[in-house]
Amino acid sequence: MIGEKVQQFENKGTDLGALRDKIEDYLKSDGFSVQTSPPSPHGLVLQAKKGGLLRGVVAADRAMTIVISGDPANFTVRIGIGKWLEHLGVAVLETLLLSELFMVVDVAEMAWNVEIEDKLVKQIKSFVG
Repeated sequence: MIGEKVQQFENKGTDLGALRDKIEDYLKSDGFSVQTSPPSPHGLVLQAKKGGLLRGVVAADRAMTIVISGDPANFTVRIGIGKWLEHLGVAVLETLLLSELFMVVDVAEMAWNVEIEDKLVKQIKSFVG
C-alpha cells in the first residue's frame, strides 16, 4: 500500500509490550495524542495524531496507525495512515486486524506520512536494537 512501512524483526527476543510503551512515550514526547489497543494474541495497535500539523495536512479523523504483530523473537511493525478509531482501548483487536486498517493516502498525506514514518522507523530500530 502507498505510504505504508513494514519492518520485520527476526531473532530479537523483544518484549512487545515494552516496545509499544517506548513507541507511545516517543510519540507523546513529540506532541502526539496516542491511544493503544488492549493486548491480544493477534497483536497491538497504537494510533497517534498531532493537532496542528496533522489537521492541516490530513482529515481530522485520520491518524498514524502502528500495528505490532508476531512474537518476541519474530515480529512485524506496520506503520501507515488510518482512520482515528474512537475508543480504540475497548475495540476488538481481531476485528481491527481483519479489516482494512490502513487507508490509501493522497500526495499531501503521503509527504507528511513518509517524513514521520521514517523518523519513527529509525526510532523503533533503536528501541529493538
